[in-house]
Amino acid sequence: MQEPQRSSQPQLMRIIGRWSMVALAVNCVLGSGIFGLPAVLAGLLGRASVPAVLAGAVGMSAIIACYAEVASRFNSSGGTYLYLRTAFGRLIGVQAGWLTLLVRITACAASVNLLVSYLGEFWPAATHAALRALISAGFVGALAAINYRGVGGGALMSNLAALGKLAALAVLCGAGLAWLTSHAAPTLPPVAADASAWLHALLLLLFAYGGYEAALFPLGEARNPQRDVPFALFVALGVVAVLYTLLQWIVVSVLVDPAASERPLADAARVLLGPWGAALITMGALISVYGFTSANMLASPRGMFALAEQGDFPAAFARVHARYRTPYVAIAVFALLVLAFTQFADFSWNVTLSAVARLFYYGAVCAAVPVLRRRQPRAGSWQLPGGPLLPAAGIAVCALLLTCVDFSKSLILLATIGVALVNWLAVRRAPAGPTA
Repeated sequence: MQEPQRSSQPQLMRIIGRWSMVALAVNCVLGSGIFGLPAVLAGLLGRASVPAVLAGAVGMSAIIACYAEVASRFNSSGGTYLYLRTAFGRLIGVQAGWLTLLVRITACAASVNLLVSYLGEFWPAATHAALRALISAGFVGALAAINYRGVGGGALMSNLAALGKLAALAVLCGAGLAWLTSHAAPTLPPVAADASAWLHALLLLLFAYGGYEAALFPLGEARNPQRDVPFALFVALGVVAVLYTLLQWIVVSVLVDPAASERPLADAARVLLGPWGAALITMGALISVYGFTSANMLASPRGMFALAEQGDFPAAFARVHARYRTPYVAIAVFALLVLAFTQFADFSWNVTLSAVARLFYYGAVCAAVPVLRRRQPRAGSWQLPGGPLLPAAGIAVCALLLTCVDFSKSLILLATIGVALVNWLAVRRAPAGPTA
């Protein structure tokens, strides 16, 4: 594996260990969606939503396996952008970089707004416009400051948030399993689950299981990415799949009409544990959204750093703080962009962008596996079994789910692609950075 060239400026520090990477991946996947998704799935499939959750994990496992092999070939920051740039050239890499950053910025902005909304359960005044803006600024500013002062602090916050959200959800799972041993599940309203409903549910689940790719941005600060990335991705998928399946089973087995619930986990906790259970899950939602945003504040600026390091963004984004060894310019700009988007971004934007952007770059990463095997035959420490079968399966999953995407709401995506094209035209003749 080729080592990246080193400049005279301060370098990033390799601090992120194996279990911190697991926590980062879990945090990047397990955000706010789990607190509302069970009701949507129940409305689409009824009790069949439980095996659908497992089917979604199987479909995502093919894509995650491709990411694991591809990522094991690199030891620099950048994630999807770097992988596709190396496999398919600068144009595809720049497009992937812009799309992944747009998804992360809007997802974080929507999550910050959701956090303030959940905070309103305990402090109603928090939802007023002026106070909402102050809380958002304080929240994002605090996370930016923690990450500015060192990747160790950002990793610690990600680890604590992961433990907090997993603990709250584990309490609900334990209470639900105990309750089901002595109570009969209610009869749910009939659901006509046709092929369209199944595809729609699997599309939602693909995005519910997605987001782990953001955890690959800061590999330049990982201690042993070749060894730890496959481990972290598969452990995170296993943890999230078990949680999603248990929670979906509990929701459809406890609530009389889960599809009608706006907060299905809180409503299930109220049945199982009373008012304090609902409060616990509301706190879990706050911690979950906090952890998601914290993990992205650590990981996503490294995507901007990588674009600059490769010569595709202004060089200022690649500056590393002399004392803290963090990409401080990228962190500050990312935080400001998240704050700006909190004023108008919502989940419908994020879903629309994810529905198109993620499917395209997930499929592209799967297609990159055989390309990188030819170009880097000795790179990496982990390789998929079965030759081209899993990459082909990942591409097929993405192609199938693209049939469910509403392309009539893709104006923001098209604008992003246009900006990325202008970016590429401006840098296409500039010297390229290292691709290791």
